[in-house]
Amino acid sequence: MPARAPRICSCGQLVPSGAQCPCQIRGAAARKARFDKTRPNSSQRGYSGSWERMAARWRRGKPCAWPGCKMGAEVVDHIIPHKGDPKLRDDPKNWQGLCAHHHNSAKQRQDRRRASTRTTS
Repeated sequence: MPARAPRICSCGQLVPSGAQCPCQIRGAAARKARFDKTRPNSSQRGYSGSWERMAARWRRGKPCAWPGCKMGAEVVDHIIPHKGDPKLRDDPKNWQGLCAHHHNSAKQRQDRRRASTRTTS
């Protein structure tokens, strides 16, 4: 099967199919930096040293809960987002172990989709 044709970025540069233009990479990095500047740090969001130790003990030896994934759990994910509620945050029944890939991509996409359906309905 032939390779897809390159595309033209909005800045006018020719970009190979499936790649990002350097201007898009710089723009994404700038957006992330602006977001991170306003975001509270982990301890301000309720993740103390005791939370880190508790989560590390809990996920030790657990597999990623994503269907079909064979990786080990690297992140404790909250099934129901806790939104600062310490009872939900610290309840192991509300936790699932995910690998970093599924937590940082698929689960976040799923949460965004869920949030957008809540606001539109």
